[in-house]
Amino acid sequence: MSTHIEDLLYEKIEKIKNDNNVFDSGVVTKVKDYIIEVTGLESVGFFEKIIIQEKGIGYVNQINETSVTVAIVRQYAPISVGDIVNSTGALFKAIFAKEAMGRITNLFGIDLLSGNAYEKFQYINIENPTIPIMDRTTVKRPLKTGIAGIDLIYPIGRGQRQLIIGDKRTGKTQIALDTIVNQANKSVCIYVAIGKTKKELKNIYNELMRKNALASTMIVAATNEEKPPVQNLIPYVGLAIAEEYLKQRKDVIVVLDDLKKHADSYREVSLISGKTPGREGYPSDIFYAHARLLEKGCQYKNGGSITILPIMETKGGDITDYISTNIISITDGQIVLSEKNFNSGLKPAIDYGISVSRLGGQVQEEHVKKLGANIRRKFLSYLETKEVYELANIDEMSPELRQKMKEGRAIQNALQQNKFSPLTSEQIINKFQSLGE
Repeated sequence: MSTHIEDLLYEKIEKIKNDNNVFDSGVVTKVKDYIIEVTGLESVGFFEKIIIQEKGIGYVNQINETSVTVAIVRQYAPISVGDIVNSTGALFKAIFAKEAMGRITNLFGIDLLSGNAYEKFQYINIENPTIPIMDRTTVKRPLKTGIAGIDLIYPIGRGQRQLIIGDKRTGKTQIALDTIVNQANKSVCIYVAIGKTKKELKNIYNELMRKNALASTMIVAATNEEKPPVQNLIPYVGLAIAEEYLKQRKDVIVVLDDLKKHADSYREVSLISGKTPGREGYPSDIFYAHARLLEKGCQYKNGGSITILPIMETKGGDITDYISTNIISITDGQIVLSEKNFNSGLKPAIDYGISVSRLGGQVQEEHVKKLGANIRRKFLSYLETKEVYELANIDEMSPELRQKMKEGRAIQNALQQNKFSPLTSEQIINKFQSLGE
């Protein structure tokens, strides 16, 4: 016996076959900023594209008992109660253009540098089914960032999800940009900007252009001028584009800058849509929103990979807040940046004491793995000792303790590295070989 849903689906398919696919019309009954409530769309589906006649475009983000809630992504004129709304029978999709490589693009396939639409493009699903576990293989190839403190002590593998977390202006984005520059022409890089200003975007673009990294880099952006529903969707669009390149057996790096702004936009959309708020006002499904995004990172069986570097901004160095702990529990490790280290002139300002790579030596070459283990052990021991003896007179220390402090300071100095100054594996080994013995 067929169900009501199966009957509706069969009826819609038959209408399409007979070229009689005229879709439902409804009426706006409530307007709340960029969220509208519509009645009359009885056969509409979740995330279906909706057209508010000559006034805007949106998608269904909630289906209620007698109405549906629509999130507006583009608006051409003020929307009022009583306006006619049409369903389309199709999912809301993003526009992807291969010629956007080396440019700044958005959800709608517009080149933000010129303001023009791309001529050759394709529609892509904003979310695809997650790659099954059976189609994934072990993450074991290194992603070389060129930053000694990461490649040697807290390495990242291709297909890994490694969080970069820290306070404002501690160098989080710079680590991602260093990684992109070091991967020029080795990987496809997608930098996803969430809620950034146009000035910030222009600076990032110019930095990458000066370092000749744009040939294999695409910037996918939703600026702070875009509506929250657009900012909410843009990281999923970035991962959908990454999946297009994954099918071509390419290694892809996706930087999500940053997920705190994404969480805030998701919270705003949810609250205006009428969802019940939970901890800190976030809806109960905020963990799921980020988990289904970050699980796209993997080493695929065809040889390609998607490595995700989500960025998370904290306040006061607190990495135990609600959203931070959620993302830490989803990712495969975190590079924590310290404001204290940054202000002390230690750059990159990595807090080696609390940073973690859960894959560690599994993604390192054997000779780098052995050296990294020794350097990590010596340096972490030095950091613990330094906390106790920082103000002590060195002449009063035992010879063993003096030697330990001397080696630790030498390692700390060797880890100092200016931005856009990548080191090869051979250079890292030569620099640290004597310190790891």
